[in-house]
Amino acid sequence: MDNVINGGNEPEALTSELSQADIAALGVGAHAMPKKQGKHRLPIIIAAVVFAVLVVALVASFFGARWYYKDKAAPGVHLGDVAVAGQNAAQLKQTVDHEVRNSKVIISDGQGKKATADFKDLGVKVDTGKTVQNLLAAKGDGVGRIVPFQRDDVKLVADVTDLPINIYLTNTFVKDGDKAVPSSVAFDGNSNTFVAAAGHGGRAPEMSGVKNSVNTLIADPGETKSVKVSYKTIDTPVSQNAAQTAVDAANKLLTNKIVINNGDASQFEVPVVQLASWIKPNTDLAKGRINLSIDKNAIVGYINSEMPKQLNQDMVSQQDIVDGNGKVMLTMTKGVNGVKVKDGDAVVNQVYSAMTNGQSATIQAAADITKFDVKQTKSEMRIVVDRASQTATVYKNDQLVKTFLVCTGKPGGDETNLGNYVIYLRYAVQTMRGPGYVSPNVRWVSYFNGGEGFHTADWNPVGIATGNPSEYGSHGCVNMNVGDAQWIYDNCPQGTLVQVVGDQPAGAVR
Repeated sequence: MDNVINGGNEPEALTSELSQADIAALGVGAHAMPKKQGKHRLPIIIAAVVFAVLVVALVASFFGARWYYKDKAAPGVHLGDVAVAGQNAAQLKQTVDHEVRNSKVIISDGQGKKATADFKDLGVKVDTGKTVQNLLAAKGDGVGRIVPFQRDDVKLVADVTDLPINIYLTNTFVKDGDKAVPSSVAFDGNSNTFVAAAGHGGRAPEMSGVKNSVNTLIADPGETKSVKVSYKTIDTPVSQNAAQTAVDAANKLLTNKIVINNGDASQFEVPVVQLASWIKPNTDLAKGRINLSIDKNAIVGYINSEMPKQLNQDMVSQQDIVDGNGKVMLTMTKGVNGVKVKDGDAVVNQVYSAMTNGQSATIQAAADITKFDVKQTKSEMRIVVDRASQTATVYKNDQLVKTFLVCTGKPGGDETNLGNYVIYLRYAVQTMRGPGYVSPNVRWVSYFNGGEGFHTADWNPVGIATGNPSEYGSHGCVNMNVGDAQWIYDNCPQGTLVQVVGDQPAGAVR
């Protein structure tokens, strides 16, 4: 009985170790499996849950880091010895600028001379923007971008050339009298040509050590490097032959003519001295030659200043003397169109193109043109001087008034000139002077053509009476008796038309 009772109680005792709720949670029926299996599976489930949580956390961390560093330098990125992880573009620029400022080379020559140079002194041009771009792009865009123990060293983006370093070292360590001097080109105002001046060799520092230090600082900026320089002897940086080649080219440009007109009556040619001022010799020490360039800004200044002065015109009315029938007998003042030039830029471009291509050019400037008007004046009084008859006949409104005996200019260069003129200047009395003569107290003078005029000639009664300019002729004036010259003076005012006609007589005509 006892054994039966005990045997029946064992299952009940085992079942009591797990509640019915625990069994239900495990999804196992009380009679489906032994109650010991629930204890083995619970740790596995817990581990699986923890692993899943870790995976989710790692994935979230990865994508979070990718998002955080998308516009910043990645972990492990260095500029030289400076870690820049997490810096944005503005912060990276500050870092680059700081490292550049602190990159220096201490240079000595072992002879007591010493200098400290930075990148600017040595002509090193750092592209800060491109360097920042490279820092942001370091480590690519893949999974490795955010791996912190993977390092990527980025150097400065910089341009290093020999010439600025050489110039700095030479100016700093070599006395002026010991420096090599390049041959040069200059304009000689006396001959109006370019000429060459010979250079000479000299002393120069050896620059390779300094250049190596600079390259080291570009890879690892922010440091101070020390270097010792030695000296060497060099030839002239630009030979005399190279300078003469540039001289020949420059002088060829001076033979070209640049002429500018206003499309009307005015033009001017650019002087040789001005052309020369536009030609700029540029010494290329790195290549040992002299290049020529045309200074367009200088052309702009000259054209804008000189073209209006040379080509602008005020309108001038034409003044015509007409006879009683309206026929033009003489143009006293020739008409001039009004001109105002414009669009100087177009002229500048044409001048620059001609100079650059080594060509002559005639250039018409654009202009606003105002046509001149014509004003006519009728001359009531008209005097016809006939050299053939040696007379002066006066007309009023084309009606004959008087005829006077005269003696005109002597042949051989002093003849009274043929043509139409007007009386423009008068004197009641004047001392007349000319080559080889002085005639004081000449009365009743009426000039009509420069120094030619009517006047008394009481010293020449025979010439007037006989009409013989070959023997008694004047220096070009019309000699008259006193009363006749006074009549002309009193009755023929300024503006009176004078017509000189007829052939020069060979002897006396009366």
